[in-house]
Amino acid sequence: MQSNEMDEFLDAMADVKPIGKQDKHTPLQSMQGPTEAQLARRFAAQTDGSGNRDGVSDEGVEPVEPEDPIGFARDGVQHGVYKNLRLGKYQVDARLDLHGLSVPQAKQTLLQFIKDCQKVEVRTALVLHGKGLHTRPFKGLLKSYVAHWLPQMPEVLAFHSALRQHGGNGAIYLLLKKGDRQKTENRERHQKR
Repeated sequence: MQSNEMDEFLDAMADVKPIGKQDKHTPLQSMQGPTEAQLARRFAAQTDGSGNRDGVSDEGVEPVEPEDPIGFARDGVQHGVYKNLRLGKYQVDARLDLHGLSVPQAKQTLLQFIKDCQKVEVRTALVLHGKGLHTRPFKGLLKSYVAHWLPQMPEVLAFHSALRQHGGNGAIYLLLKKGDRQKTENRERHQKR
């Protein structure tokens, strides 16, 4: 700069003062911390690492609000069957409580529970996952993972949040595929007609 330009610059900047520590601007993102989706991705990355070793992935879990109902029905499940499941009209033949388990423990317990139900030909079960009002890194942690895992399991035909007397939005009714013996009996019964 030439001296004339420098003088003009210094005159223009004469009333400017340096920013003090208390005047610094903190970006809104860093004040709020990471979003729930970011926390969920971090948590999923830290849990198992393999993600898909048992045919059920932990990746891409979408957080579910604790009070929100969850549900799923595979293609081919009749509307009336799903409605009856949602309304709790089927007899619950087995029950699993996942309260207090870590995500990896809950996953293994749920997978084993479904295998055991298939062996003894349980069609309808109740799974208590809790609402997760105070879980970390986000609310509804276990509920979100259960809602993510079940559609990946071929044995699961449908599920829906339970009625209040069975745990409400902290539990689900689970409809499983028929076992081989049940399929055979069903075919024989309908062939006699």
